Amino acid sequence: MEIDLTKKRFMHHYIFPPFSVGEVGRMGGGGRREIGHGALAERSLEPIIPSKDKFPYTIRLVSEILSSNGSSSMASVCGSSLALMDGGVPIKSPVAGVAMGLMIDVNGPGEGLREAGIASEKYKILTDIQGPEDHHGDMDLKIAGTKEGVTGMQMDVKVEGITIEIVEKALEQAKRARLEILEVIQKAISEPRSDLSQYAPRVETIKISPAKIGALIGPGGKVINEIIEKTGAEIDIEDDGSVFVTSVTPEGMKKAMALIQEVTYEPKPGDEFDGTVVAIKDFGAFVEIMPGKDGMVHISEMADHRIDKVTDVIKMGQKVHVWVKNVDESTGKISLTMKPRR
Repeated sequence: MEIDLTKKRFMHHYIFPPFSVGEVGRMGGGGRREIGHGALAERSLEPIIPSKDKFPYTIRLVSEILSSNGSSSMASVCGSSLALMDGGVPIKSPVAGVAMGLMIDVNGPGEGLREAGIASEKYKILTDIQGPEDHHGDMDLKIAGTKEGVTGMQMDVKVEGITIEIVEKALEQAKRARLEILEVIQKAISEPRSDLSQYAPRVETIKISPAKIGALIGPGGKVINEIIEKTGAEIDIEDDGSVFVTSVTPEGMKKAMALIQEVTYEPKPGDEFDGTVVAIKDFGAFVEIMPGKDGMVHISEMADHRIDKVTDVIKMGQKVHVWVKNVDESTGKISLTMKPRR
């Protein structure tokens, strides 16, 4: 039997213990209610979760219901928005949710709802329903969203059907309630905290050219293992050149990122370096500007005046100040000059 394996960066776990509704019972794995409510809350929050490039963490939220007399799934959405911002997750915008109810006088006069199987035009839309209103009512419409729009919705009705008019009024009423809840959320915390907890591991990502992956790993993993040993960081590299760095300290992260950038940096015209002469030829000299990276200084680029022999100006192992004149796009060869900038 084939198993379909998937990857998820964001997971919302909803826990509904028996004591939340005054009952005694055994707590085990998630049932239909837990899975369904958790999936609704997760779906409602997914649009605001930052991309992997911006926030390269896997996020697991747990909503444990302590007391339930209303829509605990929508309460989970509101609580999760607060938790994400308090945890320093750079979410796009907080999400709030509310459950709408409906009471219809099915025995009253009226023809407007008859086509939908309802014998009355007398109805009342309820905002933020509690348990009895859900149990005795005719609709449970859960709506979650930001100030900009809806991110999740689920509805069940206990009558033959409802009219478009009822749907429109319920959505408008839910919008007003959602915006009011969002104001309360933003009074508590107006935006995500600027930094993660001091106890949270640091995770950063850097994108390098796939051609540089070999240089970062080094022969037999020599280069990457040296960086790990020096910094205590963990480094994972993907085939597209994405490099994920994890460190338990800000200092280790900073040092690891600097070393990775040093190894994988691509020189460009105008960059300046203090390099070391590693080879001398009749036509010029090769200067190492970075570990494992050198460029050529032609004899005509060693001074403003004419030079007869390269060795009249430089020696092997000499430190020289150079800047990049050109980088050949097809071969990657670097042309350097020692002439002062003008």
